[in-house]
Formats: sequence, structure tokens, C-alpha cells
Amino acid sequence: MKSKEKIVVIMGATGSGKSALSVDLALHFKAEIINSDKMQFYDGLKITTNQSTMDERRGVPHHLLGELDPEEGEVTAAKFRNMAAHAIAGITHRKKLPILAGGSNSYIHALLAKSYHDQGNYPFSKNGTICSELNYDCCFIWIDVAQPVLFEYLSLRLEKMMKTGMFEEIAEFHRTKKAPKEPVAVGIWKAIGVQEFDDYLKTYKWDNDKENWDPVRQEAFKKAVRAIKENTFQLTKDQIKKIRKLRTAGWEIRKVDATATFREAIRAAKERDRGDEMQRMIWNREVVEPCVGIVKRHLEQQINKNKRMRLM
Repeated sequence: MKSKEKIVVIMGATGSGKSALSVDLALHFKAEIINSDKMQFYDGLKITTNQSTMDERRGVPHHLLGELDPEEGEVTAAKFRNMAAHAIAGITHRKKLPILAGGSNSYIHALLAKSYHDQGNYPFSKNGTICSELNYDCCFIWIDVAQPVLFEYLSLRLEKMMKTGMFEEIAEFHRTKKAPKEPVAVGIWKAIGVQEFDDYLKTYKWDNDKENWDPVRQEAFKKAVRAIKENTFQLTKDQIKKIRKLRTAGWEIRKVDATATFREAIRAAKERDRGDEMQRMIWNREVVEPCVGIVKRHLEQQINKNKRMRLM
């Protein structure tokens, strides 16, 4: 009987460091990364969707990241299953380790579940069922951050994103792209930030001279930013709820606490201290080193099993 292909799956709420950890592990284990964040499939809105920059990827090959035309529309879970399975096959053929990283847990379930059906069973609905039989030999890692700390970090991150061009990026996207003719938003048009600024951009022509905006316009802008924060917070709650449901259904998901790193990031931001060296030290100690151990033990299981088979 052919053994299942081994893959590593990095899970967690938005902003919890999945992309960074996947690169750290890829460099350690000679791996390639497959994106499973459905807003990051598209070539566009790189700031808004928090796509890893080329520098942040550190030479590690990434798949399904920024590859699709924004006007292509919705990528169904079934389509993702096919695309990601093809990427995994290519990576394993190159004798590399596939690492799946992203926060779209329904897509992760679609890829990994043995008996997945695109229609009729949304696994995370009230009456939905989780399939515990998996297509791959998975090593699951959940990066967890205490909710109050994560929320504070996400608020600061949004402020930074706005300063580095998020609003301008969304305004240009609205100006140059045509939304698919659907009754509800689809594809990248569902990205947090795009819809929240929709009414604002329909009311006001774009200009970035915020100091000369009238009070009504300023309040409309602030309202959109508040909505982005609130919807981001709700997204993290939904993501964690889904991970817990997968765990309850029997998925062996190992949790690693990254709270200390994010507390340091918040302190550094408030004190205007880059704090990169301290953050990296805490991240390596509290997150990377434990995760390297988890993945190493997972990979060694198959090696030991093969040795026993040869001795029989």
C-alpha cells in the first residue's frame, strides 16, 4: 500500500504569523509553500490582502499566491482542491516538502478531506460534518495568539497599512476594475477593505488631501476604517471557531502560542522602537523552534516506519 504524501499545514487567525512561520519552516526543511488564503489567490490588492512581498518570501517558492486575474471571479473550494493537489504533486515530485499556509479553513478542509463534496455540505455550518479521513499525512500547526493581544496588534497593523497605501490601492482598484455582475461580492471583491470603502468611494471622488476634507467626509472615512477593524476582528473569531471544530472532529492540530512575540511587536510600535531583533529572538524561541521539533518528529515517523517494514 502506497503511503500518503506528507504535508505541513499552518493554521491560525488572520495576522497571527502563518506566512512568516511557513517561510521559516520552508528554509529549514527545504520546502515549498502553497497559499490557502482565498483573498491572496489574486494578482492585486497586495497591501489590502497582506500578500507576502518577495523579500518576505526569502527565495522560497510560493504557489497560488497572486496568480489569478482579479476579474476571474470566485475560486470555489472544489477548484482550489484541484489546484492545490496539482501543486502538491509537483512539489513532492521535486522531493520537496509541501507547506500549506493560510486562513481559509473551508478550503483547507476541501483539499484535505477524503470525502469532500462541493455541494450539499458546508462543513462549518450548524449541521455540517467534518471529514476526519484525510488525503495526506498531515502535520497541523495552529499559531495561537491571545485574543486581546491579537486585536490590539491588528488595530496597529491596519493603521500601518493605511499609512503605506491601503486606501489608495483600494481606490485605484475600484476605479480600474469592474466588479462581476453578481448580486453579492465574489472573489477578491470580498476582501476586507474593498466593501467597507465601497459606499465612500461612490460618494466622494478620490483625493488624499485629508486635512481639507469637510467633517462629514472625514467621518465617512473613519466609519469605513472602523468597519474594517470590526470585520477583521469577526473574521479572526470565525477562523478560530473553525479550527476548534476541526480539532473536535479528530484533526490532530498542535497549538503553539505566539502571544509573547505580538506583545513585543505592540510595545515596539507604541514606543516607536523597531524592535526587530527582540521580536525575532522571541519568535524563534517561542514559535519557530517548537514548530521545527513538531515537523521533524512528524517526518521521522515515516522514516522509522519504513525501517520497520524493511526488517519484517
